[in-house]
Amino acid sequence: MYDYLLIIDDLLTWYESEKRELKWRTNPLPYYVWVSEIMLQQTRVEAVKAYFDRFTKELPKIKDLAQAQEDRLMKLWEGLGYYSRVRNMAKAAKQVMDDYDGELPSSYEELLKLPGIGSYTAGAIASIAYGNSVPAVDGNVLRVTKRLSGSYDDITKAKVKSELEQVLKDSMTTKFGEHGGKKAGDFNQAMMELGATVCIPNGKPLCEKCPVQKYCIAYKKNIAMELPVKPPKKERRIEKKTIFVIEYEGTTAIHKRPEKGLLAKLWEFPNTEGKLTIPKTEKLLEDHGIMEYEMELLGEAKHIFSHVEWHMLGYRIRIQKKTDLLNEIFPELLWVEKSQIEHTYALPTAFSAYR
Repeated sequence: MYDYLLIIDDLLTWYESEKRELKWRTNPLPYYVWVSEIMLQQTRVEAVKAYFDRFTKELPKIKDLAQAQEDRLMKLWEGLGYYSRVRNMAKAAKQVMDDYDGELPSSYEELLKLPGIGSYTAGAIASIAYGNSVPAVDGNVLRVTKRLSGSYDDITKAKVKSELEQVLKDSMTTKFGEHGGKKAGDFNQAMMELGATVCIPNGKPLCEKCPVQKYCIAYKKNIAMELPVKPPKKERRIEKKTIFVIEYEGTTAIHKRPEKGLLAKLWEFPNTEGKLTIPKTEKLLEDHGIMEYEMELLGEAKHIFSHVEWHMLGYRIRIQKKTDLLNEIFPELLWVEKSQIEHTYALPTAFSAYR
């Protein structure tokens, strides 16, 4: 079993001098830590900064998040993806208002009871905001620890993560006590920072900059590029789509996606399966009584989700008169001005090429 007590002092010294200055670190309010950690899932720090500032400016407290309208939440989250995250945050905020008098609980176990908060986020909040000696194990920490220990364990297995969490918890408690204060939070952030900036996920790790190189088994054995181990990703499914930007007298048609599934309940431009040629698009419109229009080919675009790729072809269609027949092709259209798309209605990044 690898002894993580070996690295703590050197890692904390390095972190104190090398850490990136971030608002949620400078002022680690529980709400700030929560928002930042949810945003940072699947998203780089540099991209999160502006989102964090905008979100916390508009919704500065948990009660504001609990009271926010869904369309506003989606707009604030637009571009971050994984929209279920912010929906769960809103649910959790309501629960915090009802059950915890508007304050996030400090207990790791209580945090786990809130929607959308798993072991990593609970550990981050409990340690960074409240100073409890509990680990926060994300992909960065898994990568760092498997290289340090020279372990070929499959990091996608829940047992591997839970065993690591217990080992790190024992190490933190031994070093800092049950309540480690700032050092507990700093240790977790230092592990994450090391993984994000030195023991990097893509490409060769920057071992010459590593403060704990001398304790790293992967470095000594020259196997860092073999670790961590995880099974190859499944091939993404390709879906072809035709996107229609339908305009009428300064307004554009949008509609809501289904209640469940990919991008659930978000607004989108009307679209159909497959890539329609110009003649087929003309026939689709004219078969539904739309005769007076101008059509412009907007070209192709691609958007990659975790398990699927959208290969899209877009058309701008300016109609001369609005007709209910459009609803036969695209039900429940909402006609909005461009400024409303910019400021009110959240459209997924997948449609950004056609905005």
